[in-house]
This record gives sequence, C-alpha cells and structure tokens, in this order.
Amino acid sequence: MQNQQQPVNAVQLDANMRIQQSGDNHFNWYSPLEKPFHIAGFGWLYEEKLYRRLPTKPDWKLSEAVDQLANCTAGGQIRFETYATSLSVKVKLTGTANMYHMTATGQCGFDCYIGGPGEQLYYGTTVYDHTLSEYEAVFFKDMARESRIITLNFPLYQGVEEVWIGLDREAQIAPPPAYENSGKIIVYGTSITQGGCAARPGMAYTNILSRRINREFLNLGFSGNGKGEPELAQILSNISDPACLILDYEANCVSTELLQRTLPEFIQIYRDKHPLTPILVISSITYAKEKFHDQMAQDRANRKQVQLRTVEQRRELGDANIYFYDGSNLLGEDAHECTVDGVHPTDLGFLRMANGLTPVLQKILTN
Repeated sequence: MQNQQQPVNAVQLDANMRIQQSGDNHFNWYSPLEKPFHIAGFGWLYEEKLYRRLPTKPDWKLSEAVDQLANCTAGGQIRFETYATSLSVKVKLTGTANMYHMTATGQCGFDCYIGGPGEQLYYGTTVYDHTLSEYEAVFFKDMARESRIITLNFPLYQGVEEVWIGLDREAQIAPPPAYENSGKIIVYGTSITQGGCAARPGMAYTNILSRRINREFLNLGFSGNGKGEPELAQILSNISDPACLILDYEANCVSTELLQRTLPEFIQIYRDKHPLTPILVISSITYAKEKFHDQMAQDRANRKQVQLRTVEQRRELGDANIYFYDGSNLLGEDAHECTVDGVHPTDLGFLRMANGLTPVLQKILTN
C-alpha cells in the first residue's frame, strides 16, 4: 500500500512567504481619515466617513447588487509623505477572500507604491492569513530614514471597515504632493473596471492610469451590474469637479438592445448637468471564446457600432467633447493570453488596457 502524500504548505516551507508581525510596541498607529493623510477614490468619504464608492442614502434608488458592490473599495488610495523607516497596516474587512479565480491579495489586500507623481514604483503587497477578515501586515521595516511618498491601494473586491497606518515612533508625516488638477476622472463600468481579476490592487487599470496621470480617479465599476441605469447617471452627475467621465459598461449589457436604450439616456442625463465635461465611451475588450463562437463576435461588433453611432450623432449635434475608443484593440493580437477566464484580464491584460488608454486620456485632458 502506497504512503499517502501530505498536503504541501508552501508558506511553512518557504521563508519568503511567511507572515511578519510589526512589533506593535515600536509603532504609532494613525487613521488615514485624519490629516496629513489624503484618501482618494471615494466621492462621498468626507461627508459619510465610510470607505464606500457611492452615497449610503442617494436621492435615486440603487439596486441591491450595486448597493452591496459599492462597499468594495476598488480604486481607493491612501497617500502621504513620510520619513518612516517602517510601515505596517492593520485592516478590518467586511469579509474574507472567497473568489475562485482572483487572488486573495487582489480581492482583500493592500499594495504599496513609493515615489512621486509619474515616478511611483511598486514596493510590496500585504502578506496575511487570507482566511481572516482582520489582519496586520508589514510593508517594510528598518529602511533608511529618508523622505518617501507613499501610495497604498485599497482592496478591489471586498469592503474595508477600518484601516490603520503603523509607522515607527520617530517618523514624521506630511501631506502628499498635490494633484496636477482638482478635476476627477470618473470611470463607470463592470467587473473589469472594478479590477477583476488583478493579482493585486495596483494592477487594476484605473490604478495604473492614476500612476501616469496625476489626477484623482474614481473607480465605479460594479461587478456584473454596470448596466447603465439612469439612477447611476444621476448619482454620478452629482460628483463635483469632474475632469472626464469614462463609460466602459458594454460587457454587462445582456443585449445590444439594452445598450442602445441605456447609453443615449445615460449620456443625456450627465450632459444636462455637465455640458462641457469630456465623455469617453469605450467598447468592450475581446473575449477568448469569440474565436470559436461567431455569434459572440458578431454581438460585440454590433454593440461597438451602437456606441460609435451614439457618439457620432452627438458630435453631429454639436457635442465636441464626447469621444469613442474601440476597446477590442486593447489586449492586442494575443488577447486570449491576457485573461484569467477568457473575460477578466490578468495583470498583463490590465497593463495593456492602460497602455492603450493612457495617450487617449492624456489627449482628451489636454484638449
């Protein structure tokens, strides 16, 4: 009789994967809701003091799914400058990692970038027990004492009830550098917009764009539920000081007819309050199975034409600040190698999306 093999526990076998503790006695803990920290990505944070992407009691009714997904903290960022030699976080989530096709670090973790605008470099990701909804994680310890500009990206697919920043006791803290402009980039869409299925938060395409374009980004992707409802258009139109509205919700339209009905109305509602704000409409990325199912490819082509015609018609009527981008080109010729499941991008897929959108968005903002 053969010996039964033991399950492999790489965390125990590989020292590089072991979970570090900060050594609580040597840290001061700070709430990022207090100055000089700056939190970006939550349009109603300073009224409601919640890490939530939509208001808790909007004037327009939300679907139950959108209301729940608004608690996911995709696109949220904590920004500050510090002379800290050590940096940790304590996090209380609303739940644990529970997705089969997305890493726990992408769903529930934070990641850390160091550097000023346009110079941010990835440093590390929270290492923690993914079965827990509360964790403490070390980003760095005992580094040289010098000025560092820090950006911490919030989890993409879970809610955050509390987060605390731990710095060594001698650390000084200062506000982060100001944005180039106070105007916000608002991105409305689907699970792909929300960041499914990036391996860590900083690889969602809106977060990649935020490292290249020194503006605040609001990620309003709602997994499976970015359907272009007029109520969402009304709520988004209440966000002050918009620099651009990006509409990337085709993937959640169950039919071409639904897109044909919702897109013109969504745009018009927004235009009524923001007649000059640039609007960028992006058609869907390609799906792997389109190579095997002709109808899928045809449906996507039909929906692309709906979006293109909608933009062209508005421009013919004098709206010079609305644009269309063909998203089917974003993943490149080997698009089938850029997703987890044929639909949701990997980090490679999100990087390619950001590479394609960066010059487009920069040109719109410059104009």
